[in-house]
Amino acid sequence: MSNEQGAPETQGVEVTLLAAVDLGPEIEGMAGRQLRMRMVTIHPGGVFGPVHDHKDRPGTVYILKGTITDHRDGVATDYGPGVGWPEDRNTLHWLENRGTVPAVEISVDIVRKG
Repeated sequence: MSNEQGAPETQGVEVTLLAAVDLGPEIEGMAGRQLRMRMVTIHPGGVFGPVHDHKDRPGTVYILKGTITDHRDGVATDYGPGVGWPEDRNTLHWLENRGTVPAVEISVDIVRKG
């Protein structure tokens, strides 16, 4: 599925919060923001969708195992273990696992608390 308009809803995904830090007391001007780290498992055939952006929610992703296909700008890119990507205000994408084993990523981002 490379058509971003046809990206399905999230299915076959488990998300575990590993850590979070309230940034308000840490950095001036960051009140109401949180730095969080999550482990995301996308099972075979699973999708992290639909198309979503990262405006006001920058982050980075690192693949621990399996392969995740990242769909953006009509291009599908496979990422395997040991690599990752940034997610900035220009990121508009969705993810899927086309493989036969669970794909696991560590996702770190800054989000609004609440």
